[in-house]
Amino acid sequence: MIAQNFEYETPKSLKEALQLLSNPSAKALAGGMSLIPLMKLRLAAPEKVVDLRGVPGLNSIREEGGVLRIGTMVTHYELESSPLVRSRCPLLAEAAANIGDVQVRNLGTIGGSIAHADPAADYPASLFALEATVKLGSSSGDRTLGIGGFLLDTFTTALEPGELIVEISVPVEDAGAGVSYQKCLQPASGFAIVGVAARVVKKDGKISKARVGVTGLSGNAFRASAVESLITGTAGGAADIEKAAAVAADGVDASSDLHASADYRKHLARVYTARALRAAIQRAS
Repeated sequence: MIAQNFEYETPKSLKEALQLLSNPSAKALAGGMSLIPLMKLRLAAPEKVVDLRGVPGLNSIREEGGVLRIGTMVTHYELESSPLVRSRCPLLAEAAANIGDVQVRNLGTIGGSIAHADPAADYPASLFALEATVKLGSSSGDRTLGIGGFLLDTFTTALEPGELIVEISVPVEDAGAGVSYQKCLQPASGFAIVGVAARVVKKDGKISKARVGVTGLSGNAFRASAVESLITGTAGGAADIEKAAAVAADGVDASSDLHASADYRKHLARVYTARALRAAIQRAS
């Protein structure tokens, strides 16, 4: 199908972009991986499309005060290949490298991906494990939310009309930390049937810190706090990993579709949590 007629705007500044987006009928265009297909299917019909590619500063990656600040227009490939991200936040680089195919990674952006809030997207698991924050801008001001306060449900975020994701912030990784992102992918799309991101820090032979994010299992990604509690303080041996991974899907309303039943997704969550923890602990060692 062909999209309905729309006006096409190419702002040259963030201020101009936010002013255009204050129109309720306007939609921001980043990489176009989500919006263009929706428009072709007539599931989205904006009267005005605001192309962000000409806005300076939205595709920057910089380190500032122990935090990486990533512009909304940074592509998956730029995150995957950036020496700064690979050295200072390797978990995010690993997640980016697992997205779709090379064409998607060269066009798709981190801001567009999390704004779409697909429950099978790769970034959310890592962003939960990283305790990321999201800066939102509008013509009336800025606000910052934790990733859990931003991703609300399936295809649902905390973005208000007229708001735009400006920046995503993640911590510079602790020295000696081990990280891993593991997923069972849907071969045709590359989306995660289940994906798990793990961050582990060891001190004196024990795990002193653990963060685990899960995507694909339910209608929204989440941080697996029960897994973190069980693995923290242990030596991270095989039995410790299996015990912690066993609760990865506890209390979760798992999704069921043509790719995997709810029970199978829960099984995959336990398997891939164990794999992610095992790899992260080995790298931490």
